[in-house]
Amino acid sequence: MGQRVYNQDLELVLADGAAAITASGVTQVGGNGAVKKMGPGRFEGVLIVDVSAIKISANDEIYTLLLQGSSAEAFSTHETLASLALGATEVRPGGAVDSVIGRYEIPFTTEQHDAVYDWLRLYVATDGTSESITLKAWIAERY
Repeated sequence: MGQRVYNQDLELVLADGAAAITASGVTQVGGNGAVKKMGPGRFEGVLIVDVSAIKISANDEIYTLLLQGSSAEAFSTHETLASLALGATEVRPGGAVDSVIGRYEIPFTTEQHDAVYDWLRLYVATDGTSESITLKAWIAERY
């Protein structure tokens, strides 16, 4: 999957792919919502997403992956640091091609508008007919 190899830190896994995602929500690791603390200061990374299954057969399914950052673990306020829309071409922004299984790499930084968001989570917003996507995701350092 992919041309570049990224080291995987088990502490930075945001989705373990143990179950299909069929409704909007925060991704899980070990059955719990995954929230990660990156530490102080700016961090430049890559969100690695390995999609192993994606349903687009009704041509109306869309899965918007939102890497969210917050200054607090509770995510009472948050900012979107990176996003990617996967799904059927009929509903993807700009009419992008149908999404397929494979690796997606989304670069990001934890600093936006002079604020550092050191808590991270991956939120997947789903919409469509019987939507279902299975994925693993983790954060790697950009190099």
